Amino acid sequence: MDNLIREEIFHYAKEWVLEAGNIIRNTIDDPLEIGTKSNPNDLVTTMDKNTEKFFVEKIKTTFPDHLLLSEEGFGDEIDSLDGTVWIIDPIDGTMNFVQQKRNFAISVGIYQDGVGEIGLIYNVMEDELYTALRGEGAFKGEKKLSPLKEGMILEESVIGLNHLWLCENRLVDEKVMQQLVKTARGTRTYGSAALEFAYVAEGILEGYLTMGLSPWDIAAGMIIVNEVGGVTTNIDGDPINMVGRNAVFVGHPDVHNRIIKDFIAKGRK
Repeated sequence: MDNLIREEIFHYAKEWVLEAGNIIRNTIDDPLEIGTKSNPNDLVTTMDKNTEKFFVEKIKTTFPDHLLLSEEGFGDEIDSLDGTVWIIDPIDGTMNFVQQKRNFAISVGIYQDGVGEIGLIYNVMEDELYTALRGEGAFKGEKKLSPLKEGMILEESVIGLNHLWLCENRLVDEKVMQQLVKTARGTRTYGSAALEFAYVAEGILEGYLTMGLSPWDIAAGMIIVNEVGGVTTNIDGDPINMVGRNAVFVGHPDVHNRIIKDFIAKGRK
């Protein structure tokens, strides 16, 4: 992607993300229609839908040849990342949005022929915007994020880990995952994949494992994490399928390698 074109797209994307976040903050106490999708815990609200429609209108009006892959179904039907594709989660962490009114994010990743060029994650209620343009580093607001420090070890790491990993599950033996928890310095769960990616990029977490995410959950975060030297794969260490669901592992490369080798590979079902 030409740098001037990329800067123009980034300018619009940033403007729209901040505008959408402002709308959410100003209307967060309004009555909501809340529904479910794949299961009773997979929530969707009128705010999710309206925010996605906001982006669809802006993108299709300004960049009519761009495609949109998004969570709530108002984008395009696509099976590849050919061309310029916006991958959007209008509210990542809908359960947090509904129950806590915080700890949720707008996530926008922009890809050109499969290459992540622009990533934005907006922690709406904290007014914290993480951004990255490929090859130019990652930022939190105006502050450039430092590269992940070298020589990180698991025993000094905090890992983002949903507690379902510690229950019987179809992916990795729960006893192995319990041993991982005992080995790491600590574990956390924030309920928003986008924010957990941002926290890995910022060095707040050294890793984040999750059982099943869609492209809109991770598209922006992968770009931002890449810019500080982090690694994103599926839980076997293989490349992510950007048009399907994945069990995802993002983290500091040293911690990522250690967990796959000493825990996941041994406990994989």
